[in-house]
Amino acid sequence: MGMTPRIAIDAMGGDVGVRMMMAGAALARHRHDGLKFLLVGDEARIKAALDNHPNLRGASEILHTDEVVTGEDKPSQALRKSKNSSMGLAINAVKTGDCGAAVSAGNTGALMAMSKLALRTMPGIDRPALAALLPTLGDNDLVMLDLGANTDCDANNLIQFAIMGAAYARTGLGLEAPRVALLNIGTEDLKGTDEIRAAAAALRGATGLPMRFTGFTEGDKISRGDIDVLVCDGFSGNIALKTIEGTARFVTDLLKNAFSSSMRSKLGFLISRPATELLKHHLDPNNHNGAVFLGLNGVVLKSHGSANEKGIANAVHVAAELVEKDITRQVSEDLARFGSQRAAAESRD
Repeated sequence: MGMTPRIAIDAMGGDVGVRMMMAGAALARHRHDGLKFLLVGDEARIKAALDNHPNLRGASEILHTDEVVTGEDKPSQALRKSKNSSMGLAINAVKTGDCGAAVSAGNTGALMAMSKLALRTMPGIDRPALAALLPTLGDNDLVMLDLGANTDCDANNLIQFAIMGAAYARTGLGLEAPRVALLNIGTEDLKGTDEIRAAAAALRGATGLPMRFTGFTEGDKISRGDIDVLVCDGFSGNIALKTIEGTARFVTDLLKNAFSSSMRSKLGFLISRPATELLKHHLDPNNHNGAVFLGLNGVVLKSHGSANEKGIANAVHVAAELVEKDITRQVSEDLARFGSQRAAAESRD
């Protein structure tokens, strides 16, 4: 790639509205100079929103459509809108090579179904996965996948997720050899399903890949910071993610309630305010926004439906980085290396 990518923005998706999507894209362009955009949606509304952002207006082209995929649309209904909707046209711009990546805050199921249909999975990948970054106590965030694209996975799916997740950690987090673990119900070798154990055995045997497989990890260790990539099937991953998000909200609300109950604690709140602000910053989804569909022939990012402009800018930034560092090529190379190693090992057996 080398050159600065052009990003397709679905201006109509999500609860955030056109103005917020434009504000996010404009903020991304301030941070990442030279970015170009294809803005897809209602031309009149996009133009009105661009009045506040001359910096973005000069770097953008508008593709008009009236059709929108709603949050209520089932994936099958959304696929019928894949030709003319803002979401479908944004993805299509990636398919034709007109744009390097697409960003949408729309319906996740619809975005996944359309992306899969238009872009297809990469050679060597059976199923795409949804990956996101989570905050940890360590020096960097954690890449977690799959977060809900596939409810049940076999060993090969999990191995492919590990390879894709490690490539994402090298690109998005700048780690040379990310530490990769499988989510399990215990750390002992005998724990977990046959699929998880088979995937672990294959990953243990893989040498020469730019990652370090560290075995199993349990749900309570996710945020400790001692792994960089956490691999699981989409069913467990989605439950784990929502549990973490719910617990984060629970802790923040608990503190709020405790502090607002009496005058004495209000004073305590002022003293501990820096600590709670730090907590809020750390848990703010806008600092970790943008779940990426890995394993497709092209980069598609899902922004949180309720993200603010900072969150949207973050998603755009991640998309641009994945295109610039050519994540698809990295994954292909690692898959090929893993495949030839595995074949060599099998012929020795």
